[in-house]
Amino acid sequence: MSADLLLHTSQLRIGYDAHQVAGPLSVQLKAGQLVCLLGPNGAGKSTLMRTLSGLQRALGGDVFITNQLLPEIPPTELAKKLSLVLTERIEVGHLTVGELVALGRTPYTNWLGKLTSEDQTKVTRALELTGTTSFIHRRLPQLSDGERQKVMLARALAQDTDLIVLDEPTAHLDLPSRVELMRLLHELARHTRKAILLSTHELDLALQAADELWLMGAKGTFEHGVPEDLVLNGSFERTFAASGFAFDRTTGTFQMYPTPTGPALQVRGNSAASFWTRRALSREGYQIQEFAEHAVRVTDEGWCIDEQTFVTSIQDLLQELSTRY
Repeated sequence: MSADLLLHTSQLRIGYDAHQVAGPLSVQLKAGQLVCLLGPNGAGKSTLMRTLSGLQRALGGDVFITNQLLPEIPPTELAKKLSLVLTERIEVGHLTVGELVALGRTPYTNWLGKLTSEDQTKVTRALELTGTTSFIHRRLPQLSDGERQKVMLARALAQDTDLIVLDEPTAHLDLPSRVELMRLLHELARHTRKAILLSTHELDLALQAADELWLMGAKGTFEHGVPEDLVLNGSFERTFAASGFAFDRTTGTFQMYPTPTGPALQVRGNSAASFWTRRALSREGYQIQEFAEHAVRVTDEGWCIDEQTFVTSIQDLLQELSTRY
């Protein structure tokens, strides 16, 4: 077995009571890897996360942490191998950031909970890696959701496990905080050689940040692989298939607009303005076709319609087109 293989499953079946949600599943987590678990609501993402973490019994099959069966690992030893950050907000009274992060060392301290110099070094390093050192003396109720989530990650890092499992870590964050956290997790996996598994609804960010995607479909399907392969082979589209929108393989985004049925237009130009022009025209129902009779040419100065009319904004372009076609 490869030394980089930190978690793997064999014929794993997951669910509640006798109801199987998904399986059999055979997956792997390797050192230095960031894996994102994606799927529609109700597909079983949280069930899988809880099963892999030992919080819930499998219906069948096995989970291995390194080369040990998960149920055979004592809780005190499991806490040295795997750290978990759940979606639920944990109320920890008025602990300071430093005190909360230090709780990550609990599996290693004696019954008094006294930190050794090595423990303190681990705590300091976790704060540095997550950029939370500056508010080490602040109390949890004083933190924003984004700051709080980074502190919970710091606690998991202080626990110093090879495996980190996070359930919806971006759930309560604004867009800048979501981007920052995903970038941080990607860098941590690279620099610390930890294996990080997270479930998320941030499809676009997962496509950019993940080394591998695990896709759970609503009917128990499961596919995994490099994000780009899953986009190109249609797995991503199948997992999130729904009426009213479609996945665009060329841009890696979901299109919320119905299939355009309006006038056909060419859009010429390769700049960022061309991309946003196409998006605006699609929203208004225009069909973007390479050999359409009428054309919009995007330049550095503005937009030219059929080489006749020049406008300087997309708003003016849409207005002009509405009077013509």
